[in-house]
Amino acid sequence: MTEHGRPATTVRVTRIVHRGLTVRISTLGSPDGRAFVLVPGIGVSSDYFERLAPRLDARGTVHALDLPGFAGVRHPGRSLEIREYADLVGAAIDALGLDDPVLVGHSMGTQVVADLAARRPGISTVVLISPVVDPAARSVPRAALRFLRSSVREPSRIQVLAVRAYLVCGVRWFLRVLPGMMSYPIEARLPEIRASTLVIRGEHDAVAPRAWVEEMGRRLPRARLWEIPGAAHSVMHDHADEVARLCLAHLERRPGDGSSTEDASAELRRYPEAEEQPDEEHADFAPTLGDSIHGIRAQVAEGVAILRGDDAAIGRAKTAHAEAMADAAERARRRSRSRAS
Repeated sequence: MTEHGRPATTVRVTRIVHRGLTVRISTLGSPDGRAFVLVPGIGVSSDYFERLAPRLDARGTVHALDLPGFAGVRHPGRSLEIREYADLVGAAIDALGLDDPVLVGHSMGTQVVADLAARRPGISTVVLISPVVDPAARSVPRAALRFLRSSVREPSRIQVLAVRAYLVCGVRWFLRVLPGMMSYPIEARLPEIRASTLVIRGEHDAVAPRAWVEEMGRRLPRARLWEIPGAAHSVMHDHADEVARLCLAHLERRPGDGSSTEDASAELRRYPEAEEQPDEEHADFAPTLGDSIHGIRAQVAEGVAILRGDDAAIGRAKTAHAEAMADAAERARRRSRSRAS
């Protein structure tokens, strides 16, 4: 966050290689404060966090990861298990020199985060967004049906991001990773996570249904569960403000603070609660046609840079896109202040 309250927009892109596997890291924000590590889901890219990341940088550096085989990162010669992805994320944390970062996973990324957190007691804070796979839907046909039901509730921007990401990933690699995701027993890892864990689902997310998230709360030793009205599976994009507020509030909690909602019987609550009101800092994102054109140009440039393997160019393109989004957010805040006055 800049001194005037505007989100940081300069994105630095680096790569880390561990045991022959590559992870690409997009870093946003200053080196001060608590670091966040964001892990996306199967087939998609760190762009899914494009709206959430700038809302977290007020508390520290944000590192959004692109895993092997996704977002143009080199495909390994074999399929990878969830634990191998988790080991790679752990290696990235070590290479970056991060001390107890906040681990944030979305969809398949929740499996990766859960696996790593269960084996790293030094991790104290975890956020699981739209967690998978519900044990009641472990077959591909049933999971696919749930995904389609949720997809129709997604905003058009997410649908565009998804199509682009899946095309870059490729059907072959997606299908090689899918069995490992479907069979991974995240429910068995949950009791082993000692970190304070925030679980978030969207109201219309058929992939992570209410009953499954409530079951997660019973299995996690220290959990808080929230449901965001109107949201679907990619809740952290269209509802980035709400997710960011929940994440930042979660950081304020300390072990043993006496909260009745951070225990084995944590209840699923709807956010925002009636007494809470949105503030101008988190005004609705409302891009103009000009913002959209700048964003499209930046993402075309990013796609070309990915094909060339040019991380510096990827960083410049991501920065240009972040600047367009920040401009739109600033205008929204001004409109909010104007209405309030």
